[in-house]
Amino acid sequence: MLNFFKKHKLFVFLPLAFALYSLAFQDAKIFWYMYTFALLVLMSFSVIFTKVFDEMATWKSLIYGLGYGTAIYAIIAGGFQLFKLLSFNIEGSVSSFISTFAPSSIWHYLLLMFIIVPGEEIFWRGFVQQKLKSYVSTTYSVLIAALLFGLALGFGGFVPGIFAGVATGIVLGFLYEWKRSMPLLIIAHLVMIVLLFLVLPLPV
Repeated sequence: MLNFFKKHKLFVFLPLAFALYSLAFQDAKIFWYMYTFALLVLMSFSVIFTKVFDEMATWKSLIYGLGYGTAIYAIIAGGFQLFKLLSFNIEGSVSSFISTFAPSSIWHYLLLMFIIVPGEEIFWRGFVQQKLKSYVSTTYSVLIAALLFGLALGFGGFVPGIFAGVATGIVLGFLYEWKRSMPLLIIAHLVMIVLLFLVLPLPV
């Protein structure tokens, strides 16, 4: 049994990830502490057990990151408008989630920049997605990793967030396979968050 888990580390760290995400979302008062801890743990193990690619010049990562981060924001904003057109009560759900879990101070954004976003990308795209390629094709590994990422975010009780997580995971997952640059993913993810919560928040 021990040898099995040594060979198939994904089956150890996926349950751990879901347990940590569930724990983080249980209490909004300590969410930022627990979520940061969760991503520190997952990122640390990921760096140990997988190779993180950085095969792109810094200036190219910045340019692509700005473009793809904006594109991801557009997808999320478009999905929000679609849900509104379909008469789902998405405004109330989004408003409740933002008031509970959205970044609201400078130190929240610092945690996002230096720990949370890098941790999410290194774990979900760098570790989970790459390990899945041992079992399925690259395309399926991207799709499955994106779905798992969305489901993990679902522990916040925010169903639209699952769809946003899956969409984000798909774009970033294929981008990682294409450009092989973790800094690019981190920049794109951060750009999306800045647009979503600071520059052009959803109209709720």
